[in-house]
Formats: sequence, C-alpha cells, structure tokens
Amino acid sequence: MKRASTARDAFAEKGGYQAVLAADPGGPAPTGNLTYAVLKRMIDLAGALAGLLLILPLFPFLVALIKLDSPGPLFFRQQRVGKNGRYFDCYKFRSMVVDAETRKTQLSHMNEATGAAFKIRNDPRITGVGRFIRQSSLDEFPQLFNVLKGDMSIVGPRPQIPSEVTDYTPRQARRLLVKPGLTCLWQVSGRSHVDFDDWMELDLEYVERRGFWFDLRVLSRTIPAVIERKGAY
Repeated sequence: MKRASTARDAFAEKGGYQAVLAADPGGPAPTGNLTYAVLKRMIDLAGALAGLLLILPLFPFLVALIKLDSPGPLFFRQQRVGKNGRYFDCYKFRSMVVDAETRKTQLSHMNEATGAAFKIRNDPRITGVGRFIRQSSLDEFPQLFNVLKGDMSIVGPRPQIPSEVTDYTPRQARRLLVKPGLTCLWQVSGRSHVDFDDWMELDLEYVERRGFWFDLRVLSRTIPAVIERKGAY
C-alpha cells in the first residue's frame, strides 16, 4: 500500500500530533502511570507469545483455506496509525481479494459507517473464507507480532488507517495517546453496530480510565464478544 505521506506523523500537515492535541478545548491530555506501563508491556509480551502458541496448530489449516479460496498472499499488510500519531505496518490474515484497496473508492457509495470510518456489512471484496475468519476474529492473530514489536498492545483502541485519522477532531485525537490494541471497549460493545461518535467516546473512556483492572475487565468481555460475533463483518 502506498504511504499517505513520507512523514512518520499522521498529522504532519497540521503541525504534528502534539499541535493537534494542544487544540483540544478539554485541556491537558491525561498522563499515564509508569508502573502500569511496565506491567502492561510485560503482560503484552506474555500474552502475545501465548497467543502465537495457541494459533500454531491452526496455522496449516488457515494457510490452506486462504490459499485455496482465492489467489493472493497469505498475509495482508496495511499502514495504520498508532500511539502519538505514528505510522506502523499492521498485519492480518488476508480476508479480501487482492485488489480490495483499489476497489474501495468504487464502493464508497455503499459505506454504512458514520464519521471517519469505512464499513460495508456485505462487502463484496471479502472472500468466503475471509468472512469466516473476520467474524471469528482469526484474521487478527498476526497482530500478535505487532504486539511483540511494541507497535500495539493486547488492550487498546483499534488502529485506523491514515486517511481516517487525519479527519479526527483534537478531542478524538486523544485516543492516540495510547498504543492501539487487539481488543477494546468498542470491540466488546458491538463493534460495527456502534456509530463512529460513540466508538470514539468509548476509546476516550478507555484512555481516561486505563489501568490494570480496567484492562482485565475489557479482556473478560472479549471472549463472549468474539463468540457472539456481534457487529463482526
């Protein structure tokens, strides 16, 4: 995928992430806790390694299913925006046809999401196997490598693409004060059934309340949410 900018900051054209954040009328951004940050990183590393070991027995089957279903690579790599507005390459098992990105503009009239997001319930770009791995969240497992690299965390706001992030208001930009995550309040609250403004408010609530016990609360709701598949498409 072609990068939106040669700069590393998604808000470079607006003076940088800190400049956008400073324009928030809500006042200074909430600061983190060092002890919590260290503990969170340790849990991220342990959780990512455990998750990769868990998916290992399924890996040959996923490879076969994806490859037999449609031509193209096994993994999908896309530029996303992480902590402090920085770009990083996010990994997923491929769930769409290979020309999905180029067809996005052609399908813009079908977008069902509000705000700075793009969602189509019956997206024609999704493959047969892709629909299954998206609904079961299996497509997200390669992001455990992003967790190991330090680009992402187990719990945190889901990462969005640069073209969506640049439309954030200064208040919404606060969600980038923390690393993006595999699971979050939005994901356990209905995902695509939640409109954009409510999605942002859920992420901002996480930023304000983040801590060990709050992360544990989100994690405890993740497995039931995955099983129910509510808003997963």
